[in-house]
Amino acid sequence: MIVVIMGVSGAGKTTVGSCLANKLGWKFYDADDYHPVQNKEKMASGVPLNDQDRIPWLCALHRLIWEDSCGHGVILACSSLRKLYRDILVYGQDASVPKSDREEVKKEFQPDKVLFVHLQGTMKVISERMQKRSDHFMPSALLQSQFDTLEPPAETEHFMSVSIEKSVPEIVLEIEKNLLLQL
Repeated sequence: MIVVIMGVSGAGKTTVGSCLANKLGWKFYDADDYHPVQNKEKMASGVPLNDQDRIPWLCALHRLIWEDSCGHGVILACSSLRKLYRDILVYGQDASVPKSDREEVKKEFQPDKVLFVHLQGTMKVISERMQKRSDHFMPSALLQSQFDTLEPPAETEHFMSVSIEKSVPEIVLEIEKNLLLQL
């Protein structure tokens, strides 16, 4: 099983993902650690990433999580703001293949093996959180661009949503309960 903790910057993806991984004994990856230097510099200078910046990074994350998921669970903290980005994490470069032609791809990458956990919060709450952190390359000035880009998961996707108004232990427990139903 692969769990992708998703949401806008400042939603708590790394905190929730690392706590969940520790509790379950699964491997944890933070997508921010895999951004090329150019992406981090671009964001640090206040310029939002575009698809040209994100897609190669997402393809690399796809390879990482699928190669490492054999025999044990993997958790990835990754914004996954758009459906296309989530499809790339599931299908890799084949996400651009029309759905009708994806049957061969589905056999290799099982979409139901990936659960997206959308950490939902208001702009106000997340902005306040971001202003308290000092060790991240993503400035709070880019938060609006994150909300503008966000396409919340839809019914056709394998996901669950969790409010960030809950405590981290409550969020982790809710995800854990959902995972137990699927394993």
